[in-house]
Amino acid sequence: MPTGKRPTLDDATRGRLLFGGDYNPEQWPEETWHEDVRLMRDARVNSVTLGVFSWSKLEPRPGAREFGWLDRLMDLMHDNGIGVVLATPTASPPPWMGHLHPDTLPVDQDGRTEWWGGRQHFSHSSATYRRYAAAITEDLAARYGDHPALTMWHINNEYCTYDWSDEAAARFRHWLRNRYGTLDALNEAWGTAFWSQGYGDWAEIHTPRHAHYLKNPTQVLDFRRFTSDMLLECYAAERDIVRRATPHLPVTTNFMPLWSGQDAWRWAEEEDVVSVDLYPDPRDPLGAQSGALVQDMTRSQARGPWMLMEQAAGPVNWRGVNHPKPRGLNRLWSLQAVARGADAVCYFQWRQSRQGAEKFHSGMVSHAGEEGRTYREVKQLGADLARIGAEVTGRHTAGDIAILHDWHAWWAGAQDGRPSGEVDHPDVLRAWYRALWEAHLATDFAHPEHDLTAYRLVVVPQLYALTDAAIDNLRAYVHGGGTLVCGFLTGVADEDDRVRPGGMDARLRELFGIRTLHEWWPLEREETVETDGFRGTLWSEEIEESADASVEAAYMGGELDGLPAVLRRGRAWYVSTLPEPAALRGLLARVAADAGVRPVLDGLPDGVEAVRRGDLLFVLNHGREPVTVQVPGTHTDLLTGATVTDTVALGRYGVAVLRP
Repeated sequence: MPTGKRPTLDDATRGRLLFGGDYNPEQWPEETWHEDVRLMRDARVNSVTLGVFSWSKLEPRPGAREFGWLDRLMDLMHDNGIGVVLATPTASPPPWMGHLHPDTLPVDQDGRTEWWGGRQHFSHSSATYRRYAAAITEDLAARYGDHPALTMWHINNEYCTYDWSDEAAARFRHWLRNRYGTLDALNEAWGTAFWSQGYGDWAEIHTPRHAHYLKNPTQVLDFRRFTSDMLLECYAAERDIVRRATPHLPVTTNFMPLWSGQDAWRWAEEEDVVSVDLYPDPRDPLGAQSGALVQDMTRSQARGPWMLMEQAAGPVNWRGVNHPKPRGLNRLWSLQAVARGADAVCYFQWRQSRQGAEKFHSGMVSHAGEEGRTYREVKQLGADLARIGAEVTGRHTAGDIAILHDWHAWWAGAQDGRPSGEVDHPDVLRAWYRALWEAHLATDFAHPEHDLTAYRLVVVPQLYALTDAAIDNLRAYVHGGGTLVCGFLTGVADEDDRVRPGGMDARLRELFGIRTLHEWWPLEREETVETDGFRGTLWSEEIEESADASVEAAYMGGELDGLPAVLRRGRAWYVSTLPEPAALRGLLARVAADAGVRPVLDGLPDGVEAVRRGDLLFVLNHGREPVTVQVPGTHTDLLTGATVTDTVALGRYGVAVLRP
């Protein structure tokens, strides 16, 4: 490999779609392993992840190493043509670690220790934990770095642990020194003049623990940033160990879908392969949109092909009522991920566990075994992926629209003491994404400071806090000829959660044609406002337009009668409420058309999705009823080999992958 070239997912896929999942054979007698391999081969499984939760099996006592069972598994996989994504087991330390080293256990904000007996029970700030994690990672890399089955490294699992302990507080102070340099700068950023919170010594600063009343919001914001950075340090330390041993192999870890605890833009820059775990509710009528949102976001973070690390073949075990997937839905949602750029379709887990906390979480092989519907559908999917893999891998999916998203803006806007507890950043994001999805408009995601010039339309559902650089970027985008649509409660604060003069940054007010923002008028859960074009929900604003702005919709009745609900100045649009779904879809479709953005296919029936990946056209029916879709021209359906001319018929949850 040329010096400086980082490996990619292509180095693991080798021209095929990876198919498989987490394999936890230590839960089963060894004779089961050979039965598993037979079933894997029948299902076209070509990749398994080993070792995710195996620390106590690998290191039953401090410093001991039990690698024999893993040696046999690695050899067994290689002998059967199945590649191994080898995990470091550091998400779930053995009981002996917490027993001997209480400093490795996280503490919650009320001072209670989180004990072993579950998972993720580690303090990201503990030097002891980090030392043990590095040691087991070093030994895994040394032992298996040259094994022919090894295709990729998977570090830890679903990093998500917060820690308010004394050790975390010491590291937090160090992190704050690096960020601010002086206490004066910290006091200014945190606004400690409010409520007599001024700090005179670094030792006075702790993690934001349980308080009598509202906590300092910027301290909480910085603690979220700190937590993301500490977890990233843990990831990077293990990544660097395996990278030294195997510089030719890609390294990944798995994000959770739209989880608030990681700045995933920054994390993605540190991964060779961006991976995500995705579990839409099969009973959710918006499940397809929820999945597509996460897939578009993950692809945008990866800037190319990505890995669906985990999904469920059937029901999960943590929703209260856990519904199975109806016949065909697992295949549909898996191929939806491939359409949106996934080059790996994997599951948690291979075989459903008989014991433990997740024994009712489905597996590719369910409790019903190989005669069960779940495994039969897994076999069909494996055959489908093998059929299309060589045509699909490495091709790119892209949109003409960028949706802007930023974790720091989310964290800042989620503070206590805000105008409305009903405004939830992910819900607003999903509402806007749903409108674009239902309008059949292809989207990417982007950070507000990214280069946006390639996009005809940029959409900002909500970004409460924006840096000066982000604001200047939006202005430059519009002044350069781009079209911008922005939702309410955007640009209110700076990166320190300091409210901008005027309640919205003056540069944005000028951009959107807002002369004055007088008041925010949040709505109750079931309350609505009328405009002369639609009904609004969740929020409204008392704004006054400038002379050169156009009022595209005005409030009708009540305190805001006659005031702008939707305002436009040139190519910049501002929406001061959340229109009901059909209205938001119509508004965004209108703006997109004016910006020169077309649907992927015209005239699609409701519930049918069309996605282009390179020159391939994926057509997916998310409904239970058969449909006929217009697809002008002659195509080959890669899933069936049939020639399709002008129309394609799709059955319940049906999919076609069309090559011109």
